[in-house]
Parts: sequence; C-alpha cells; structure tokens
Amino acid sequence: MPPGETADPPQTGLGEAERHVPVVTQGSGPWCRVSGHFHRAVDSANRSRALGGSRLPGRYSAAGQPTLYLSSSPEGVAAAMLAHGGARGHLTVLAFEVHAEDIVALRDPAALASGGVDLEDAVAPWQDLVVAGGVPRSWGVRQRLEHLGVQGLIDPSRTRPGLWHLVLFRWNIDGAARVVPLRP
Repeated sequence: MPPGETADPPQTGLGEAERHVPVVTQGSGPWCRVSGHFHRAVDSANRSRALGGSRLPGRYSAAGQPTLYLSSSPEGVAAAMLAHGGARGHLTVLAFEVHAEDIVALRDPAALASGGVDLEDAVAPWQDLVVAGGVPRSWGVRQRLEHLGVQGLIDPSRTRPGLWHLVLFRWNIDGAARVVPLRP
C-alpha cells in the first residue's frame, strides 16, 4: 500500500460488528497481508461449494482455473454483480474469515513495479475477448504474480471507487491463505 494511504479504518474504538472489517497491513517485501471478513455471492444451489472458487472464466482466471473472488464488503459484492450483468439465478451472499499473506495490492504503485505488473493489463476489458476465444491481458498478470509466489491480489472496484475485492489464487492448502466460512 502506498505510504500514507489509509484504505482501511483504524481498529481502535470499533464496535463488535466493525472489528472484522478487512485490514491490509504491510507484509514481506512489497507484498501485504489481509485479514478480516469478506463476502462472496453464490447461486443458492451451489452454496455448499462456495469455497471451491469460481470455475468459469474471470478477470484473473481461465475456465477451470480455481480462483476465489471475494469482496471486502456486501456493497462490493453488489458492485461486482453489476459488472457481470447483474444477478443470475438466486444469489446468496456468504461471509468468510480470511487470513492471507503475499498479496499484491493493485492500488500500490511500488507493489506493481516489484511484480512487473502494468495496471493497464489488470484493468483491460476481458469478457468480450474471452467470448471471442482470446486471452485477456489480466490472465498474464496472474501468471506473472504466481511465478513470484504471490497468493492473490487486491483489485479495486472499477464500478464503485473506494470498494475493493480480494482475488485468491491458492487457499486452504499448506502455505496458502486460510478461508473459513462464517455462520449466518
């Protein structure tokens, strides 16, 4: 995260419900740590498989490439759904406790430079390209970061500035992010 940027509220003096707002802290080298509650919309019929991640193509994943897309707030989920053409089926928003290290914040120019990432590659349109059989530039961003041992990335919302998403490449295996479902 750039010096002086405060994307997350301070943790002192918060009420119980606010204590688990995602927090981003400096990790090893240019990467960061992320912890707190995150949210994900899933079709109600797939609720039990929510931790399996997305299997369809996404901004940072080819079809069949497990990727866990999470939002830092329920509002972030709604913004993401707008970017994907609105609600499909009967969606349920689930909450998870996440602890992740070696995360690249796309809002941090120093982390982008350390990872060799051009922000324009990450934010380039991808959906029409995938439909046409092409390979989006954002898939290359993931490949570069995985090669460096990065576990995932923070992706700022393009539809709602100030909101952000967490994209995990690996989770719930040795040496990867821990993601635990929360009970409603």
